[in-house]
Amino acid sequence: MLGAAAGLTPVRTDDLKKLLRLVHRGEMNFPLNPTELARVGLQHCSPEMLSTLRELDQRAVTAVIVAVISERLPSNKQNVLRRELRS
Repeated sequence: MLGAAAGLTPVRTDDLKKLLRLVHRGEMNFPLNPTELARVGLQHCSPEMLSTLRELDQRAVTAVIVAVISERLPSNKQNVLRRELRS
């Protein structure tokens, strides 16, 4: 594990999308904790998620997850440019 400095980098995009869906549906209790993430089947990425999202309310969690998912989208021109520069 990379620790808190890695943020949400180690968390799979599918897991972030699942959490976002649950938040939008009002199915999550805040602030997030290991028990709450385990309740919805996200215990495998609980340490990584909680290193960033632990003390945040619903609006803040939503904002962070949307930003991370958006950054990962292939259509994001900055990501495309970075991939091209690495090649």
